[in-house]
Order: sequence, then structure tokens, then C-alpha cells
Amino acid sequence: MSPPLRHAVSTGDVAACFPLMRQLRPHLVDEAAFVAQIMRQQAQGYRLLGTGESPVGLAGYRAMENTIYGKFVYVDDLVVAETERRGGLGAKLLDAVEAEARKLGCARLVLDTGLANAFAQRFYFRWGMLAGGMHFGKALT
Repeated sequence: MSPPLRHAVSTGDVAACFPLMRQLRPHLVDEAAFVAQIMRQQAQGYRLLGTGESPVGLAGYRAMENTIYGKFVYVDDLVVAETERRGGLGAKLLDAVEAEARKLGCARLVLDTGLANAFAQRFYFRWGMLAGGMHFGKALT
């Protein structure tokens, strides 16, 4: 049985998420900077859902609205500790985010993943998501 899910709200909760988030985002190297960034993002509507005091699974998401999808939830971050994968925790996290999106009256759940991340792509397909396009970006610094 996977641990219960709860949102990281306090700076202590967010700091506890840092080691796991680094597995997904290795460029994050400073815990204090990570906590400050997440607190700024929370002020913009970002929510970080995890598996308790020492998270082994995280989903960071936010409700948004645009002319493409209308009102939707965007999943910024989804990570499950390597030792916990294949146990259904990723699906449990996405199910919880989907429930929140439905509660908010959102029409879609959207996320991006790297083109080379075949394992994640297979997981998203199994979870019922379909690729809808390609994400383009350009570094400005």
C-alpha cells in the first residue's frame, strides 16, 4: 500500500521534497534556492503533492487557462523514486491531480516529457494520455 498523499505547503514540507525532486531536475543543486522557488511558484498557483514527510513520489501542478485548452491543469513535475517505480504510485499521483482538475472544472490535464524519455511516454500512454504535439522552446540567456 502506498503512503497517503498530501500537499507540501510549509518551507519544511518543501525542503523535504528537495532530494526526490533533484532526481527529476538534477540542475537544482541548492535546497534553499529550491524552497524559495517553490514558495514563489506556490504564490502563482503551483501545488506540490507528495507522499508524506520523506516523499518517494511527487507531482507538481497548477491550474491554468489559455485559448488552446480553456481551463486545464498543467503537470510541471512528476517523479517517483526509482525504488518505488512499478508500484502504481505514479498513477496514484496523476489520479489525484486529475481529481483536483475535475473539481476545478478543468477540461484537460496536460504535461510535457522529453522525446528521449521512452519509459515515461509508455507510462503516460498506459495512463490514458495521448501525445498532442511537440513542445518547442528557445533559451533567452
